[in-house]
Amino acid sequence: MKNFSTGGARLSAGLLLAALLAAAPAFAQTAPDGCAFRTDAPDRHVVTAGDTLWDISGRFLEKPWCWPRVWGMNRAEIANPHWIYPGQVVYLDRAAGRLRLANPVGATSADGAVPGTLKLSPQLRTEGLGKDAVRSIPASAIEPFLTQPLIVEADELKNAPRIVATPENHVFIGKDDKAYVRGNLNGGTSFQVFRPGKPLLDPVTKQPVATEAFYLGTLKLLRAAEPGSDVHTFIVASAKEEMGVGDQLMQMPPTPMQHYVPHPPERRIDARVLAIYNGVTHAGQNQVVSVNRGRLDGLDVGAVLQLYHKGQTVRDPGASKGWHNLGNPQVKLPDEQVGSLFIFRVFNHVSYGLIMQVTEPVVVGDVAKSPE
Repeated sequence: MKNFSTGGARLSAGLLLAALLAAAPAFAQTAPDGCAFRTDAPDRHVVTAGDTLWDISGRFLEKPWCWPRVWGMNRAEIANPHWIYPGQVVYLDRAAGRLRLANPVGATSADGAVPGTLKLSPQLRTEGLGKDAVRSIPASAIEPFLTQPLIVEADELKNAPRIVATPENHVFIGKDDKAYVRGNLNGGTSFQVFRPGKPLLDPVTKQPVATEAFYLGTLKLLRAAEPGSDVHTFIVASAKEEMGVGDQLMQMPPTPMQHYVPHPPERRIDARVLAIYNGVTHAGQNQVVSVNRGRLDGLDVGAVLQLYHKGQTVRDPGASKGWHNLGNPQVKLPDEQVGSLFIFRVFNHVSYGLIMQVTEPVVVGDVAKSPE
């Protein structure tokens, strides 16, 4: 964390220590249930460019996903949060066990407060939707995953438009080439092109839950199909990879929300790591993984899960081997927590998350469940 400072009265070292020791029991009691402030939490933090909400939360809280509780936020405010901007000051109200937000001394406030004063608020104040607002997690780590298709669920594949021909029967086409598409566009004019990959198998049921999507680029509608025909003429607007006959289309998604509030899922989640992006076998800090739970299971954007290595079942050499000493007694070891997962994109049955903290590499099949 950068550029944080401690405010308050200037006490001697002895008086300050005595005051902190005297306040410690009351301070701990005022923290929301299940949430604890760090013992070394500062009295305030001046927000600077490059800060993330997760980092700021981690400066004050043992569990960064407790952020909504210490702000007293409800579900509506979690889904549509007010923004925090560089230059504002986050204060720790030790008496109330809450965080407060204020503009710096001398700033002109929207409600006409006198310059040179601080106006504390129990919630984050709306400052507009400026591009400089603090992000919840590093934007650069997830930007490629926000607008590109990552997985395609079964119901999307059934009616997806597809490229049926190319000019002069070219095998592949690139930027500014034409493509002939068949299928119902549902009024859309801008589409992403993808190529279905291998099915993603649930680590528990071994049944396919979705199909990987390889993002190829974008198409723009030039001319819709004329009456009596269902072949539309498109032009390649951008090409990440070459595309061709058989590749499928999805409508361009709306611009994704960039401001997420970290919070526990609304419902109890017990998921498994489904896949690691780019096909590697192990994932670490700031890498993306998918889990086998989604919107229909109670996950939403900003939900935080804890990651565990699933405890192995091992032989217990000291246990009784039963009748004629022929048994093979076994015991299951406990799951071991290895990190946290911040969910940033949600489908019906699959979600994608960014690994925020990790002590050991994450592998497919690891447990991802609601924070304790």
